[in-house]
Amino acid sequence: MNITKSLRSAVLISGIALTTAFLSGCGGLSDAQLKELSDLKNEVASLETEANSLRDERAKLEAQIEDTNRKLAECEKQKEEAKANLEKLPK
Repeated sequence: MNITKSLRSAVLISGIALTTAFLSGCGGLSDAQLKELSDLKNEVASLETEANSLRDERAKLEAQIEDTNRKLAECEKQKEEAKANLEKLPK
């Protein structure tokens, strides 16, 4: 029984050691992978900057549309007032 217990312990310890060695050997990143990751980060930052720029441009365009619509509504109101005044004039 004592031999079985010590054999089981030895197998368990060597299994843990092999697993640790295997996982630590596979965990590293190569220089190419690090460069690719850096390039991807730069591309993401560039795309985020472009997206923010486009959002700002959209906000400006929406403000212009609102201003134009307000002016059109004002013109329409003046047109209706002028039309009503013209109808009031004697013929």
